Amino acid sequence: MAVLELRRAGLTGRLQPLDLTIDHGERTVLLGRSGAGKSSLIGLCNGSLSPDQGRVLWRGHDLQRCRPAQRRQIGTLWQDLRLVEELTVLQNINTGALGRHSLLWGLRNLLQPLEPELGDAILRQVGLSNTLRNHRVAGLSGGERQRVALARLLRQQPTLVLADEPLSALDPRLANDVLNLLLEQPSCMVSLHRPDLMQRFERVLGLRQGELVLDASPSAITEATLAWLYSED
Repeated sequence: MAVLELRRAGLTGRLQPLDLTIDHGERTVLLGRSGAGKSSLIGLCNGSLSPDQGRVLWRGHDLQRCRPAQRRQIGTLWQDLRLVEELTVLQNINTGALGRHSLLWGLRNLLQPLEPELGDAILRQVGLSNTLRNHRVAGLSGGERQRVALARLLRQQPTLVLADEPLSALDPRLANDVLNLLLEQPSCMVSLHRPDLMQRFERVLGLRQGELVLDASPSAITEATLAWLYSED
């Protein structure tokens, strides 16, 4: 069943019009050189960017017109993480649940972080100690910050996860742990600079100079295809 559809959706100067359907349960990897349009495609898929042409549909409805409760079903792990530096780890994690709660709940979370037991359980999921619960994000290492952002995403409980280069700042062991968690989500599309990991996914999308040029299973992709996808010409 399709959850997300792009119908001739494009962004002038960044992404040529393309047709794409993401089905529930799919694990998709997005490959391509830096500047190929991967982040732009993720922005279209989560609604943070509006297409200059065409349409993006979430469960058959125009994504730009969807209610907040509908858009909450799409979760994004941003390349720049977008954590709130001045807040604690638990407060940042709880921001993932804002779409399910009232404004009053959000204000209370700023004064006193809520539901610490649930926060601790999610911290364990991403391999962090609950001793970090009350630490400010500004004082964390890069790897810890990456996992806090992932914990916030898990707190959101999205139907579709979009991740923009989530492994770039991680050591191999931690990268594997993060990838495992992403692949456990109901559906995911993950942008990577790691073609060697494509066998972990069911579907490979390739972007080249803003054009979707590849949509295949990992087993159908040859070394020659990858060399062309990452070539400068």
